[in-house]
Amino acid sequence: MAVERTLSIIKPDAVEKKKVGAILAMLEDAGFSILALRRQHLSREVAEGFYAVHKERGFFRELVTFMTRSPVVIAVLERDDAVKQYRGVMGATDPAEAAANTIRKAFGANKGENAVHGSDSVENARIEIAYFFPASEVAPSA
Repeated sequence: MAVERTLSIIKPDAVEKKKVGAILAMLEDAGFSILALRRQHLSREVAEGFYAVHKERGFFRELVTFMTRSPVVIAVLERDDAVKQYRGVMGATDPAEAAANTIRKAFGANKGENAVHGSDSVENARIEIAYFFPASEVAPSA
């Protein structure tokens, strides 16, 4: 397996519930190295740009409103097969369908407020990481 990087966003619902530390601990326990970490209150412009791929979908405005309501915590994660492994640790989009011991099962409330975002491919991970972090802010590989 190849060492990869992926983007993680701990969403407003989990930040508001003070679950950032617990989620970061789950990630480290799952073998991820955290190469960059930032708490940020997304502006509407930043959220709309990040989720531009969903602009024509019915949930876009609700998603942007949710992601801008309070701060998020954004991280660059690294490990072997990071994208697939992180998606497994996150769990299904709907917390009710997520497997036990996943972030969304433990901390998500519903399909919209599901605690975390993760890149869905290696290519999207590169794009998403670059959207939030200049290369100079990401630690070299462990």
